[in-house]
Amino acid sequence: MEVFDSIGLDIGYVLIGVIGITLIIGIICIVLLCKVHSLKKKYKSFMSGSSMESLEDEITKRFQEISNLQASTKVVQDQVSRVEDTLKVVYQKVGIVKYDAFSEMGGKLSFALALLTEENDGFLLNSMHSSREGCYTYIKEIIKGESFVILSEEEKTALKQAIESKSLHA
Repeated sequence: MEVFDSIGLDIGYVLIGVIGITLIIGIICIVLLCKVHSLKKKYKSFMSGSSMESLEDEITKRFQEISNLQASTKVVQDQVSRVEDTLKVVYQKVGIVKYDAFSEMGGKLSFALALLTEENDGFLLNSMHSSREGCYTYIKEIIKGESFVILSEEEKTALKQAIESKSLHA
């Protein structure tokens, strides 16, 4: 008591202060215990899962699903790659010009047809219609957009149309 008297404090005030701090600490402890209890309930609910499966089983299932998806993706990528390879050799560019092969004929029954791959390889088909003599058909090989045989104006136009047309792969 003499210590408190020497510094000018009343022991009653000190006691009330200590009791107040103790009550505040007690209330904080009760609040923290309630929060811990709430977290334990959430943890148990999380660990048990909705169908009483463990979290480990659920994670294992998800990893298996991811593995299956990766395998499926690989299969699809391989298929797309094969389709892309096939598209390179498929005739996908077309050019056609209809014309009158002979001045006395009408109706534009003759035609020049160019069919090309993505790399501009293919052929040019020229069908010249003549009512008296029948129909004459010629085919010319096209390599890299060029023919090694002389082309008529209609054939050149059909080839140009085909080269300038958009390929399926582009």
